Amino acid sequence: MQPPLEQSPHQEYPAHWEADVVLRDGGTARIRPITTEDAERLVSFYEQVSPESKYYRFFAPYPRLSAKDVHRFTHHDYVDRVGLAATVGGEFIATVRYDRIGEDEAEVAFLVQDAHQGRGVASALLEHIAAVAREREVSRFVAEVLPANNKMIKVFTDAGYEQKRSFEDGSVHLTLDLEPTAASLAVQRAREQRAEARSVQRLLAPRAVAVVGAGRTPGGVGRTVLRNLLGSGFTGRTYAVNRAFPDGVTELDGVPAHRTVASIDDTVDLAVIAVPAGRVPEAVADCGESGVQGLVVLSAGYAESGAEGLRRQRELLRQARSYGMRIIGPNAFGLINTAEAVRLNASLAPESPVRGRIGLFTQSGAIGIALLSGLHRRGAGLSSFISSGNRADLSGNDFLQYWHEDPDTDVALLYLESIGNPRKFTRLARRTAAVKPVVVVKGARHSGSAPPGHAVPVTRLPDATVSALLRQAGVILVDTVTELVDAGLLLADQPLPEGPRVAILGNSESLGLLTYDACLTERLRPLPPVDLTTDATPQDFRDALAGALADEGCDAVLITAIPWVGENGVTESGDGEVLAAALREAAAHSPAKPVAVVHLEIGGLAEALAAATNSVRHPKGTPPPAGPRTAGGGEAATSDSDGGTDAPPAWDRPGGMPAYPAAERAVRALAQAVRYGQWRRQAADPGRVPAYDDIDEPGAAERIGALLETAHVDVARGLTLSLDDACELLGLYGICVLPARPAPDADTAVAAAAHLGYPVALKATAPHLRHRPDLGGVRLDLGSETGLRRAYTELTRALGAPAVVQPVVQAMVPRGVDTVVRSAIDPAVGAVLSFGLAGAPSELLGDTAHRLVPATDRDVAELIRSIRTAPLLFGWRGSAPVDTHALEELLLRVSRLVDDHPEVVSVALEPVVVGPSGLSVLGASVRLAPANALGDLGPRRMPSY
Repeated sequence: MQPPLEQSPHQEYPAHWEADVVLRDGGTARIRPITTEDAERLVSFYEQVSPESKYYRFFAPYPRLSAKDVHRFTHHDYVDRVGLAATVGGEFIATVRYDRIGEDEAEVAFLVQDAHQGRGVASALLEHIAAVAREREVSRFVAEVLPANNKMIKVFTDAGYEQKRSFEDGSVHLTLDLEPTAASLAVQRAREQRAEARSVQRLLAPRAVAVVGAGRTPGGVGRTVLRNLLGSGFTGRTYAVNRAFPDGVTELDGVPAHRTVASIDDTVDLAVIAVPAGRVPEAVADCGESGVQGLVVLSAGYAESGAEGLRRQRELLRQARSYGMRIIGPNAFGLINTAEAVRLNASLAPESPVRGRIGLFTQSGAIGIALLSGLHRRGAGLSSFISSGNRADLSGNDFLQYWHEDPDTDVALLYLESIGNPRKFTRLARRTAAVKPVVVVKGARHSGSAPPGHAVPVTRLPDATVSALLRQAGVILVDTVTELVDAGLLLADQPLPEGPRVAILGNSESLGLLTYDACLTERLRPLPPVDLTTDATPQDFRDALAGALADEGCDAVLITAIPWVGENGVTESGDGEVLAAALREAAAHSPAKPVAVVHLEIGGLAEALAAATNSVRHPKGTPPPAGPRTAGGGEAATSDSDGGTDAPPAWDRPGGMPAYPAAERAVRALAQAVRYGQWRRQAADPGRVPAYDDIDEPGAAERIGALLETAHVDVARGLTLSLDDACELLGLYGICVLPARPAPDADTAVAAAAHLGYPVALKATAPHLRHRPDLGGVRLDLGSETGLRRAYTELTRALGAPAVVQPVVQAMVPRGVDTVVRSAIDPAVGAVLSFGLAGAPSELLGDTAHRLVPATDRDVAELIRSIRTAPLLFGWRGSAPVDTHALEELLLRVSRLVDDHPEVVSVALEPVVVGPSGLSVLGASVRLAPANALGDLGPRRMPSY
């Protein structure tokens, strides 16, 4: 071991290194810097470590720490010597430290309490100590590990960093390059997915539940939840807890009654807290001390009630996390798991939904009630339901992690009023949408702020931009909760359409025409409606449907049906069941294509069509799952590493058909499925990020570092580069900006024109005049000195003195279409690439398209074509098409620049004149700021609001 370097001056306590993390088993721990006040905690921690683990740490028997050791391990300068601890309940469960031994190299060592080994604590600590080291300009770790210490060797080798390993002097010598790699990021996200999914699974499949606040008086919240638990047939053990129970009360509604969770002679996994907000801390402490894994906090009076409630909510989160517990709520409605092995209804919903294939998450109890009711009326079942309330802890992100690999969930439906981490949500949604649909309706889109109770970071991007980015990630965005149910039913019951061609058949010509028009509105390609006439029988419907499904020119079928009249002049009874049977028989013996039914008042049809929707299904060619109980009642996913599990396979469809009371609703749901199917096919080949030989990434990194160091940049303000510096940096990425020469007077303007060559342009560049062509601040095609002097005089006379106008002279470029290319890092969403045409009309209409960085060649091709004014680029009204290939390359280069260098927080190229052959960048601005080492690319951490 090499001696550490001379100690650096003491730094202030780095509070931004503190983080809550989810561990491999779904529990949580807090990671924080070790301080001088931790001496007793360190000694207590060390006493609980086995002799074997101590030997592995110090390479010799080391039964206790000396006073000198304690001083050394608790006194750090947070630069050259850093120590981090993982804590649960305020006590250490693991430590890691590094000592700098070279200019950019440090030695690292871990110690994990034996009782917590195997939980992924060391892996989480490595992520965080590596991020700290990079912040302190340490780029490499070295470690000495005994050959028998296989667990520690595995922590290093599985991390995904570039590494070297050798055997020296009886120990394994490891060297890790701390620069994040694609492999290290993949490992980190796989661990994140596995841990967060496991934390949800523990809540959805408890073996014992305590309802804290269940009173003896009927009608209370706690008593209601208790009765709902019992009514659902929960397969685990249930307990009623209330400090107000008198002595001698041992039972309530047939379950054991206790005054505290601590007095229960059993391990309680989940506690539902239904007490006033003022008593919640006491209940949380009782649960935490008793080893409860998760809480559903129904109590109100938190962030939704104002500043004091927000403070109370933050304290609740801090308290629960200190015990390693996860929270649903506060102000929650509860959760439901319909799996046969669980049958959990820990909510205020009086009836559990039937078992089905839809996972439902909502941030609103009222919307949750409406969705449960709507799905029930349509005959749809759920796999799980969560209403998170203020979602101080568990959010839609966590349930996406769980549903991604849940074999009992085919479709994820989410009602969201805020997205605390849009960047992470987009990343998770993209991965989940690649294997199953994710349908979202977002409330509070136009309020400009988060709803009461939602303490989340605010994005600077407009809702339309966030929506565009979510669609890019494969999310199916709908406008209403009705559309959420409509789309969910079709996606859960039917295969995805292969294309937009839709066959329409039915016994009403008028309803068929309405359906045809609705298809055109949704940009589908309807075939001419087939009118079976009002005399059509169920057999006629069956034959027509079988024919349409067999037609290779058809991708989906919409059936329109109205009641038919019997010989007695009245609607025949049982028509719905008979027609449903005929349609399902046709579909069962035909090629798999989506079928939906539009009907007007045919009694029993919707219920009969949905009859098989909720049946239990298993992967094609595989037997039903068996083994340890999971949240879905199936076999527990296993893995020897942190690499996650494979995505679930496709599932057999049971033959259920969604029915709709209006053509527009059926068509809109089908159109969503068509667009999602197209996205999913494209997701299999997302394109590539081209490599350009002329990009000088190291040179750009060096230049950025020099600019930031010279300017001593404040993180909040950043540094806007001068035009010369911006052009130099862009040039390192092959982006050439046309030179513009300042013209503080007419003579200087003439000299600049002589150097550039006529014809030239004279432009006002003052901030208040940019992008305002209506003010006459740009004079083009000036072909002579006389013309330039006259234009200069007119410009300054109309707009102000040269010092105000800031005129420049620039060479003329071939005419083309003026466009704008921008990229910016939003604190919530991440790096975004934007494109649109220059000018007031595009700004007025908001005609700008967006893609997440890094963008692929497919992304930029779609980006250019997705704006409404795109026809101007492709020869509109006989004009010459512009060089879109050059434009795509420019977008890719900007994307690479921002992706390679997170310090580049903003790039704006405008205007970019795109001609028939090539393009010209006439203006550029670049802003830099120190990179955030703890962003989405940094170590795993739970949000702290």
